[in-house]
Amino acid sequence: MFEVERAAAVGALIGKAKAIVARDGVTRDSLARIEAELMGLAAQEHLFPFADFAPPPPGEKSGNRYLLHSEPDDSFALYMNALNPGNDTKPHDHTTWAVVVAVSGQELNRRYERTDDGSVEGRATLRETAQVMVEPGRGITLMPEDIHSIHTRGSEPTRHLHLYGLALERLDGRLGFDPAAGTVTRYNRAYMQPTAGR
Repeated sequence: MFEVERAAAVGALIGKAKAIVARDGVTRDSLARIEAELMGLAAQEHLFPFADFAPPPPGEKSGNRYLLHSEPDDSFALYMNALNPGNDTKPHDHTTWAVVVAVSGQELNRRYERTDDGSVEGRATLRETAQVMVEPGRGITLMPEDIHSIHTRGSEPTRHLHLYGLALERLDGRLGFDPAAGTVTRYNRAYMQPTAGR
């Protein structure tokens, strides 16, 4: 029903994000400006109805990821993630910049810094540095090297917009961390394939 209006709004958002990066590069300040623009898109909740962006059936832990836009070179990739409450990921990086905002629902993000020097292959130690609840009106920005984990909370499914500098399915150098075991491994690339829209 809202496909044309949604496509126009997404196109406008991508244009603004590209202009910010072209002018200012990828910095925490420029990502904060992109976050503000993305929040403007997320505030138009009617553009993202549950009928078009459904979460998995109740009780399922896997999420649905919908591709809304990517450039021909797979840059500026925008997804809608629909998850049920109770999902958790291990700490991970992205190797590209990311901006995440909420249309609806809550997603707790834990931020970490690596405290080892990376000299022992397969080993890593992390320290949690902050917690950010991504919910309507509050998002999070991540530089390529930033490490975070995701924990969906509350009683309703989440519908969150994720904008990446490069499409997730292109990110084959990502790292996943197990803080309890003190290990680091390649993050599951296959998991990042979009559910629909490609």
